[in-house]
Amino acid sequence: MLAIPYPAIDPVLFAIGPIAIRWYALAYIVGLILGWRYCLWIASQPPKIVSREAVDDFLVWATLGVILGGRIGYVLFYNPSFYFENPSQIVAVWHGGMSFHGGTIGVLTAIFIFCRRRKISILGFADIVACAVPIGLFFGRLANFINGELWGRVTDVPWAMVFPTGGPEPRHPSQLYEAGIEGIVMFCILYALLRAGARKRPGTIVGVFLIGYACARIFVEFFRQPDQQLGFLIGGATMGQLLSIPVLLLGIILLWLARRSPKLA
Repeated sequence: MLAIPYPAIDPVLFAIGPIAIRWYALAYIVGLILGWRYCLWIASQPPKIVSREAVDDFLVWATLGVILGGRIGYVLFYNPSFYFENPSQIVAVWHGGMSFHGGTIGVLTAIFIFCRRRKISILGFADIVACAVPIGLFFGRLANFINGELWGRVTDVPWAMVFPTGGPEPRHPSQLYEAGIEGIVMFCILYALLRAGARKRPGTIVGVFLIGYACARIFVEFFRQPDQQLGFLIGGATMGQLLSIPVLLLGIILLWLARRSPKLA
């Protein structure tokens, strides 16, 4: 079968002695910084429900929510037996292994606590943060591609690739599918809602994002190879698909609540 050569990129961007800067870490840093700047711009537009200073302060909360939630989620959802036997590996995030669903729980928890302490509209602030999440997803999936991890199932499509850790068979570059759908497509959808004034009904944007992400993830999982230690689960579904079901339901509930709430001036 024909296949596109995998562009083997060194996961380490550069190293100075024992200190190594990896593309994986850089992707998270760039995603957080660009997302923060985007949130600042959104917060400056009407309806103004939060100050720029609060958005600045939330960057630290968001970082902790993404990293702690993403890593703990991966440990608990995808490989608990390995990490319980090797607890020192839990902190080795540079080897990969972050769960978006865990990161979602972490960030939503951070939003809830932060907004309660600052007396800010939780759904209104969540709308702002949700607009920036596709930026982080885009760079995160590119980092997965560079790491040569989370590759797709064996296929004969013309754009299939042979990944160094995926055996000799050509596979779907599912990381790029996710970067395109969860990153670029979702960003455009949320931006269109933003320009259409969806923030006047708090909860609309975050609800649409959760629904869109869940649908995109469930779809892409049909092309992505399940984690080796898990394989296929209930009814042939993958862990990513099963975890996306409660995300989908939460998005539907938030969108329903938003449609019932009065419009902000």
